[in-house]
Amino acid sequence: MELLLDSDLKKATALVEAILFMEAEAMDEAALCRASGLSRETVEAALAALAERYGDEASGLELSRVGGGASISPKREQWESLKDRYGKKNEGKISRAAMETLAIIAYSQPITRAEIKALRGVSPDNMIHLLEEKALIRETGKKDAPGRPVQYGTTKEFLKHFRLDSIADLPKLSESDLDRFELEGEMRA
Repeated sequence: MELLLDSDLKKATALVEAILFMEAEAMDEAALCRASGLSRETVEAALAALAERYGDEASGLELSRVGGGASISPKREQWESLKDRYGKKNEGKISRAAMETLAIIAYSQPITRAEIKALRGVSPDNMIHLLEEKALIRETGKKDAPGRPVQYGTTKEFLKHFRLDSIADLPKLSESDLDRFELEGEMRA
């Protein structure tokens, strides 16, 4: 294990912070190592130092974990008051029907249009098109079934939008909600 002096860690933390500030997308540790020239242990120590620094209530920023990577973003409470000025109007707004379709896909992926229709009771075509336009879902392959229907799953943009590190971070479903995801006697979630 590499031993860092306090001044070395401060310099490494400043470098990692500057890289995250300049990058538009979240970066994983391997990408941060390549960009900074630092070892994985040093990058991990720098990320821990940044998380601690941004954890202070006096900071308006936070170190977010998104899709297996790290990024610097405004804290949620600051973003609420800033998004009208700095975010696109209605960028995060998703209709109830689209959100319902997105939830089915997120909890049941990979899933086909027919399976979504069986769960929702209505054709998901418009919602799938909308969610693909917003880059929240994508085609993940074809099901090994007659007609080889397209299967859908969520994207890194979905993780970023909902501030999740991975699909495993989705809220757990209650028993009544789990029943809704039951398809032809088979559990989808």
